[in-house]
Amino acid sequence: MTRSSADVLAGARWRCAATEPGSVTHPDALDTVTEWVTASVPGTVVGALRESQSDAGRAKQFASPSVSSSVESSDWWFVTTAATTGEGSWLLQFDGLTAFADVWIDGVLVASSESMFAPGEVSIPAGVGVGERVRVAIHFHSLAATLKARRPRGRWRSSMVREQGLRWIRTTMLGMAPVFSGVPVPVGPWRGIRLLDKRVAAVTSVSTQASVHGTTGRVAISARLTGLPASLDYVTVRVGEHSQRLAAIAGPDGFHDVSGVVEVADAQLWWPHTHGAPCTYPVTLETDGVSEHLGSVGFRTVEVDRSDGGFRLSVNGIGVYCRGSVWVPTDPISLQGEAGTTRVLEKLAEAGLNMVRIPGTMFYESDHFWVECARLGILVWQDMMLATLDPPDTDEFFELVAAEVTAYLRRVRGNPALAVFCGGSETEQQPTMLGLVDQHIPLIHSRLPELISTVAPELEYVSSSPSAPRGGEQLTTHVGSGVAHYFGVGAYRRPLADVLSARVRFATESLAFSIPPSNAVIENEFGSLTVAGHHPAWKAAVPRDNGSSWDFEDVRDHYVHALFGEDAREVRWSDPERYLDLGRAAVCEAFASTLGYWRRPDSRCDGALTLALRDLEPGPGWGVLDWNGDPKAPWFVLRRSAKPIALLVTDDGMDGLRLDAINETAEPVVGEIRFRAHSRSGVVPVDVALPVKVEAHSSLTWSVDSLVGRFTDLTHVFRFGARTYDAVTVTLEGEDGEMVDEVVHLLGSPARPLERSVGLVATARAIGDDEWVVDVTTDAAAQYVALELQGFEPEDSWFHLAPNGRRTVHLRRTGQATKVIGRVRALNSHTSVAVTPPSVPATRSSPTKRTTKKTSVAGN
Repeated sequence: MTRSSADVLAGARWRCAATEPGSVTHPDALDTVTEWVTASVPGTVVGALRESQSDAGRAKQFASPSVSSSVESSDWWFVTTAATTGEGSWLLQFDGLTAFADVWIDGVLVASSESMFAPGEVSIPAGVGVGERVRVAIHFHSLAATLKARRPRGRWRSSMVREQGLRWIRTTMLGMAPVFSGVPVPVGPWRGIRLLDKRVAAVTSVSTQASVHGTTGRVAISARLTGLPASLDYVTVRVGEHSQRLAAIAGPDGFHDVSGVVEVADAQLWWPHTHGAPCTYPVTLETDGVSEHLGSVGFRTVEVDRSDGGFRLSVNGIGVYCRGSVWVPTDPISLQGEAGTTRVLEKLAEAGLNMVRIPGTMFYESDHFWVECARLGILVWQDMMLATLDPPDTDEFFELVAAEVTAYLRRVRGNPALAVFCGGSETEQQPTMLGLVDQHIPLIHSRLPELISTVAPELEYVSSSPSAPRGGEQLTTHVGSGVAHYFGVGAYRRPLADVLSARVRFATESLAFSIPPSNAVIENEFGSLTVAGHHPAWKAAVPRDNGSSWDFEDVRDHYVHALFGEDAREVRWSDPERYLDLGRAAVCEAFASTLGYWRRPDSRCDGALTLALRDLEPGPGWGVLDWNGDPKAPWFVLRRSAKPIALLVTDDGMDGLRLDAINETAEPVVGEIRFRAHSRSGVVPVDVALPVKVEAHSSLTWSVDSLVGRFTDLTHVFRFGARTYDAVTVTLEGEDGEMVDEVVHLLGSPARPLERSVGLVATARAIGDDEWVVDVTTDAAAQYVALELQGFEPEDSWFHLAPNGRRTVHLRRTGQATKVIGRVRALNSHTSVAVTPPSVPATRSSPTKRTTKKTSVAGN
């Protein structure tokens, strides 16, 4: 029993063509159209245009304003012809057609769709419009023409988009908002479309809900099947190794309805990967000796503590510090990209990040995305597709919303990754910032919560991102309570210390900067580093708010001056490469300062998501990953701050340095903390090693002076004489001597003198059949050491080294290179160095135990 055996359109070849709006209203008239392009379904118009070009790997040409305008202003037809298995009857299912589409079967109009997000289904009786061959035509009406229709105005004007009529249309903001100008408007059957022969066995719909009661997991299943004998009384549903017979009730329309519960004794819980194993159970349906996989489920509880104006998420009764980023589709052209999705999510989990937020500006993600999030232990904050616009309060509009939300939640509610469902992005913030007094929005404040309480009552609901605490008098724009979008450090150019007074409790967006990709990517995409900061092609990719007199590159340049005391414009003229590195370093400083403080156990912040995870196009976008999914400089800062077992070193003002040891895992960490302070000349006047035990799901905190056992003035806050210390190194080793975490913290201002050389040396060596590392050493303190390699991606980069410091960086192969080639540079060094091979054959080193005298220590 498989869908492919029943699906007439499986493997069908599609083609698409443009027509003038309203010029072709029936598929029979398409014979006059001569310009057709082969298309993939699911897919989009611009995806088809991209596939038709020889340079398919470069999507930027399809994001030009002319292409986007052409797609938006034309009608488009997708057409295919397929062989059938006979006279039917048939079931037409489409999972997603972009807004305002008509579906024709053999010249008969069988379905129309107004919403991009609501699936549809039509039963076609035997002998009606389907013979031995079937022709399917889908007509997508011009969005530009649709927007010309006059409709009632909203209570406020959105600053995100020019076309205020979009508030009536259920479609994505991709290609519509200036901030997403780098991608075209999606048009086409962007999700699957099937024509099922109802005589062939298939599961036509399924919904699961998993819950846990004590040690028993319960999976409630509701499914509909076709093509089964009318005499069939039951089917067998398996959840892992557990099975249950469920009654199959035949209906008058030829379908069988199956519903019931399968219990799993001693169920293994699903955890975010930072806190435990993300255990899932496959669900299969069996009958007549055949089976069909219905997906997977996981057992876990999710609760939110909103007391005291906060927003603390707990999974299985354990508080979770949520960190990650705002999700961006890995293929914004065709809206597909399964391989890219897997790659980015695996990279996210490997980096210690445990949450992504799907914003209301994008679209609902695919089944593949949800399968991967469950497999990898990544929580998902899901916005409804609303953003800044005033949603109409009409029954007709709510019917569209209810259809999309109901279908979506029934599809994903059994997935353990789903943590929060939210009423959209800045749906409340926009009217608040415009001074609207009446901020009650019926859709998100009453109608949507009522719907969710019926469809998925177990789900945590948030009215909007951002939003104020329920029942309070705080405004949505206030960042110190509820759910915040925090851009004090960032767009609003506040000093880094602003994070201390902001008192953010949970940031679902933060730290938006125009972040340059690597030099190699810039040279490949733009031809030269000299384009940075001024060239039209470069500036087109810089994020900007609609109507503002500045862009996010101006924000980055501001922090270059504030942190390093250099005029970004002057540096750009004289040294474009250093201009880029100063900008990258400024963003790294902002990330390290802000995220480091929020991760502290006493910060009262319980979650921080950055804007954004990935760029939509080549250039200096918001993403911590570039448009290919490769890391940019602050990615490594984000990665270091997100480890489940982590050391944090922060400046505590007059109290000097503070050290936190955090253990989110389910097992205690027993080992040794070693603290060293380095002078500029490389002398280590402070060197202590102390045994430590950090219990599971807990942390320890010390002032460094108490750890050392005497007053040190490491940060020179008392200013008695000349500065003594240049850097500190803190390491945490396990009982087996393996390094668990290491932090190098440079003391003093980030505006360090630019040296002719700091004595960097980088040596590559093999540690296995196909494993490589680079050993980086330095004589003097090295600030923001960056590795740019060919065919390899470093596990770490943009890190500091103390005087006489050393770092071994593991590499991941990304190309076909057989040896490591590249360069290593530091922000405070004029010279960079080439990566060299070892002078002697490399051998795998074994850990050695330290012999430093140990003293017991307890956290404060």
